Amino acid sequence: MTAALWTADEACAATGGELRGPAWTACGVAIDSRGVAAGDLFVALAGPNHDGHDFVAGALQAGAAAAMVHRIPAGLPVDAPLLVVPDTFHGLEALGLAARARSRARIAAVTGSVGKTGTKEMLKLALDAQGATHASVGSFNNHWGVPLSLARMPRDAAFAIFELGMNHPGEITPLTRMVRPHVAVVTTVEAVHTAFFKDTAEIADAKAEIFLGVEPGGVAVLPRDNRHFRRLTAAAKAAGIGHLAGFGRHIEADARLLDCGIDPDSTAILALLHDHPVAYRLGVAGQHWAINSLAVLLTVGALGGDVEAAAHTLRAMAPPKGRGERRAVPLAGGSFELIDESYNASPVSMRAAIATLAAARPAKGARRIAVLGDMLELGGQSEDFHAGLAEVLDNWGIDLVFTAGKLMAALDAGLPAGRRGGHAADADGLAPLVKAAVRPGDVVMVKGSAGSRMGRVVKALGEG
Repeated sequence: MTAALWTADEACAATGGELRGPAWTACGVAIDSRGVAAGDLFVALAGPNHDGHDFVAGALQAGAAAAMVHRIPAGLPVDAPLLVVPDTFHGLEALGLAARARSRARIAAVTGSVGKTGTKEMLKLALDAQGATHASVGSFNNHWGVPLSLARMPRDAAFAIFELGMNHPGEITPLTRMVRPHVAVVTTVEAVHTAFFKDTAEIADAKAEIFLGVEPGGVAVLPRDNRHFRRLTAAAKAAGIGHLAGFGRHIEADARLLDCGIDPDSTAILALLHDHPVAYRLGVAGQHWAINSLAVLLTVGALGGDVEAAAHTLRAMAPPKGRGERRAVPLAGGSFELIDESYNASPVSMRAAIATLAAARPAKGARRIAVLGDMLELGGQSEDFHAGLAEVLDNWGIDLVFTAGKLMAALDAGLPAGRRGGHAADADGLAPLVKAAVRPGDVVMVKGSAGSRMGRVVKALGEG
């Protein structure tokens, strides 16, 4: 039987609300009526496009234990189990704060321009083997995702990991103050969301907001190779953090990558951890994964976990959805390998994905094919960032490139004729071009910002 997450009285006390209907106990918290599980507390958030109050009746019929509302929806039974609060969004925040206040878990928070979700998932895998571990689902890293993830934290969790995201200054500060981590991880600082920042120094300052919520005696885990390492270090110290640890290839890194060998579906790593050699294999391909796995090991150690055991656990790591998933797709006469990187894209993650494609092993005579959609929110340098990928693709010897979107037209124009596979206005237009061109033995990597909808190309290719 699932342990109680919230009793009616606890949720009422946390939110300052009013209980109506019979007493209840919730074993989960949900904000989407389509995903309600039996025993959930359904929080009826009022958003710009949908109002959760319109779906309360359906959530209760689906088995929700109760609903948190700030108005009584029409048509509910008189005895419907409700927690009535002044505002459901603030009620969700209050529930998250109460969950954090009662928790004895050792907590890590992860931010960075890229690599947040992968690092969080590696941490969850590593710590799960050492104690009950809670982590935010997917990329629930914003103003509603973080309090929801906190509100879902089991009272007996030994470890918890939260992802904190932003695309404007000031967004991380309230999130880290809710989470109050013992360890704050910054994966990297790169040119992402540059439409909202003057330069990457401003991005570094926004990421450094994570230090403002770190508990006394906490640790900051920082990217030692990054050009803004000293800026991050200064910000961490200004926030009162006395324990700093760096990861990367730099000779002064506390977790230092000495070498890595990249196979099609894994990475062999040799590193120094506080001057002690460690060798392990990561079940995902890519140097960027290897670098971030060092941040994971530093974080495990800072949380009081077994670092050596964690390193060996990472062999079981699989890429999160849309972040490097690989599968064989049947094709007349054989099959081709599809690498799904469609979740999101930035200049740095695009370069990393291209490097990973270059390490793939097509069948004899087959090709490495990149299928690329627009990288969004890059501001005035957007065209240069896209056009600049031509050199990256050439350096890594990618055989064929398909592009979609207005911004990727700059890349298509700069490709030599032999590498140019085709261009379309959008993902829907590109999918049939790619599908017609793929041959048995090819390796096809699809990547683009979420707004470019490159997942539609993945879906079309996956249908065979």
